Amino acid sequence: MTATEAVAERLIRIGEVARGAGVSVRAVRYYEQQGLLIAERSPSGQRLYRQDAISLVRFFQQMFAAGLTSRRITELLPCWDSGHTDAKQRAMLRAERARIQAKIDDLQTALDRLDEVIAITDTHA
Repeated sequence: MTATEAVAERLIRIGEVARGAGVSVRAVRYYEQQGLLIAERSPSGQRLYRQDAISLVRFFQQMFAAGLTSRRITELLPCWDSGHTDAKQRAMLRAERARIQAKIDDLQTALDRLDEVIAITDTHA
């Protein structure tokens, strides 16, 4: 087995990434276009990704669902990759956390109100 073949064995195709992360192939391509994922190319031109691409795509999905932009996620990637941050990155992370927590609090308030309405309507059935 050549070194190229050994590397290729550790790489997975775009469809495998999409299936593993529960997203469309189009979404994986979008993440690549945004600079969030890096693909290598097989000799036939197919996109090949490292195994950790699946967990990265799941992370992207979570961050998008929380309201982060692809640009903000790009800023987070060095923190994810290295486990280290500078003061500016930590401030950004804390600000995003506070924003998400406020969103959660608003959703919890709405859920509590909905529970009140359900309780009222259950007693008047």
